[in-house]
Amino acid sequence: MNILYFLVGCSVLMALIFLGAFIWAAKTGQNDDVYTPGIRILFDDELEEEAKSEEDHFSS
Repeated sequence: MNILYFLVGCSVLMALIFLGAFIWAAKTGQNDDVYTPGIRILFDDELEEEAKSEEDHFSS
């Protein structure tokens, strides 16, 4: 029965740590940019095409 109290205490402590990390991240602006991730995929192809064209240019 004692181990049950220990495990409940550990889980509550871990939950408080994760809650503290979430509050810290929210206050420091870790997730303020909601626009860029949605359009980031649009720019990946352009970067790959530029890299390929540079490789073709140097290999000629």
